Amino acid sequence: METTLLDPVVGLVLEGRYRVERRLARGGMSTVYEGTDLRLDRRVAIKVMAEALASDPSFLASFNREARSAARLSHLNVVSVSDQGEDDGFVFLVMELVRGQTLREVIHQNGRLSPEQAFAVLAPTLSGLSAAHRTGLIHRDVKPENILLSSDGVVKVADFGLARAVAGTGTTSVTSGVLLGTIAYLAPEQIERGSADARSDVYAAGIVLYEMLTGKPPYSGDSALSVAYQHVNNDVPLPSSRVPGIPVEIDELVRSATRRDPAARPLDAGAFLAELFDVSTDLAMTRVTVPVPHRESPRPAHPASNPQQDHGDPGSTKPHSARASHTYRTAVLGTATGRSAAQRSTSPDTSVQGVMARPMTGRRPGSDGPARRQRRNGRIVLALILVLAAIAGGIGWWYGSGRYTEAPNVVGFAEAAAVDAVQDAGLDPIITEVFSETVADDKVISADPEAGAEIMRGSTVSLQVSKGLERFVVDEALIGQPEADVRAALVDVPIAVVPTEGFHEEVPAGSVFGFEPPAGTELRRDEQVTMLVSVGPEPRAIPQVAGATQEEAQAALAALGFVVDVREEFNSDVVAGIALGTEPAADAGPQAFGATIVLVVSKGPDLVAVPNVIGKDRDTAIAELQVAGFVAEATSFLGDRVSQQSPGPDELAERGSTVSILLSFF
Repeated sequence: METTLLDPVVGLVLEGRYRVERRLARGGMSTVYEGTDLRLDRRVAIKVMAEALASDPSFLASFNREARSAARLSHLNVVSVSDQGEDDGFVFLVMELVRGQTLREVIHQNGRLSPEQAFAVLAPTLSGLSAAHRTGLIHRDVKPENILLSSDGVVKVADFGLARAVAGTGTTSVTSGVLLGTIAYLAPEQIERGSADARSDVYAAGIVLYEMLTGKPPYSGDSALSVAYQHVNNDVPLPSSRVPGIPVEIDELVRSATRRDPAARPLDAGAFLAELFDVSTDLAMTRVTVPVPHRESPRPAHPASNPQQDHGDPGSTKPHSARASHTYRTAVLGTATGRSAAQRSTSPDTSVQGVMARPMTGRRPGSDGPARRQRRNGRIVLALILVLAAIAGGIGWWYGSGRYTEAPNVVGFAEAAAVDAVQDAGLDPIITEVFSETVADDKVISADPEAGAEIMRGSTVSLQVSKGLERFVVDEALIGQPEADVRAALVDVPIAVVPTEGFHEEVPAGSVFGFEPPAGTELRRDEQVTMLVSVGPEPRAIPQVAGATQEEAQAALAALGFVVDVREEFNSDVVAGIALGTEPAADAGPQAFGATIVLVVSKGPDLVAVPNVIGKDRDTAIAELQVAGFVAEATSFLGDRVSQQSPGPDELAERGSTVSILLSFF
């Protein structure tokens, strides 16, 4: 109390609104006070930054920016920021006043937690971080000191954005000592490159899980530099190596979150939360309670390493040891009770005392004197008054705040876990299953009302649960079927079928020979798929067959799918049976598959017998030769009758050739 009285900030009214009343905690970067918002008449926590930071212009710019970002974040599991300001050199942040303890104090007092208890603390922590990650806000300094357990069982994450604001001053290097208390939770990329994203928060949350399970962080050393070296160069040991019996699934969960390569970790706190619930479901973990401090001590948003603790509630007894310093109430893990004082059970500190024996009097046992009867009657009347008051209070509570509860945060939960959480809050879950491109199968996509909404007990909460990816597949058996049959088979499949024609050597025209993407590919709803319809084989060129035998030419044409007709012609230059060419000719260009091609084949020369015209007169001889297909060439030698002919009678000569005759007197 003496240090509080000597604190120059205590008693100030910052910006004419926030009265600083007592110091709660003090650290290297800030001091946290309890105070009153005079405008709204409410208790608040006031964080006043260290003078060295407050005088740094780069810090002030970053601090104001990060404070505005944090103030926009509204979530049940996040300490709310209501204001920030600067007054006469004092840079401060006004936050929700949380009564309870930090996770650091719980671990210090109780030692390691059971896996069920650790999961109970981590689940709402990740829920708060997930809400921040969805808005693009990164915490950068997740550690047990920044995880608060309120006296009514709500887990809250504090100090969003402060680490980034301080980082802007250049005072957060490993060797500076400023982050000596938090180096145990920094991800390798924060140490090596000074960069952080949602996966850095996942790493820190994994380290916190390790510490809850084992009672100590994975790395320790003589200096911050030695701890940093281990983060960068070593894999985080498995919790079971320190505490035998921890299930391998939990080992793997810690390993997944604390991989040195950020790309190998869960994408953000929401993805880590989904893995957490998968492990919880796989291990059939029971819902347990965690020790929640009964004392109503207000907790700052960022307790310091050696805080000046406030006094306990009036009437509380002073503890005899650190481990026995507090009595505890329990709250269902991971759920926010949000109950008023009227709803909370009687605390252990106010348990009913035993009735003491009264001193003996001169009256016999069983005889009631007037004073005793008066006292007994008074007690009866008092008891009746208390009973009636309790009934009236209960009715008033029910018709006031008692019949209302807060909708739990179940987004990202497995369906079974979400149903349990909703029912535990006194609400009725209504499940609607929908396909989702972004949310894994069996995980809650959204809830209506949203988390934190005040609704009447017994009301329904509509949960949209993912059925995973919606995909459709075209059956490979449709290939080779007529186009009309394929269209009929796909009419009820919600995809866009676009036909296109193409040549195919085997599938007949009018039938489907394939799809693009290929049949069997998973398709999204309304995704376009091209149906390839055959128009038969591709046109092909007529081969050059002149000079080949008739059999060879026919075989070559038939092999290309042509229909062959043969026509024979006499040819004086080409022997019989040899191809002369085709119609159309080979240079006519490609012809359709199945087209008819005429193969012209030589019959050789056209030979006929020369008629015998010897002894016949000139005119008769010439006429007979012409009838036989020859051209007569007559030579006269003092006469008009044929005495000689060449070729001779009955010799074979080519039709149209010349037959010479000699005319004489005979």
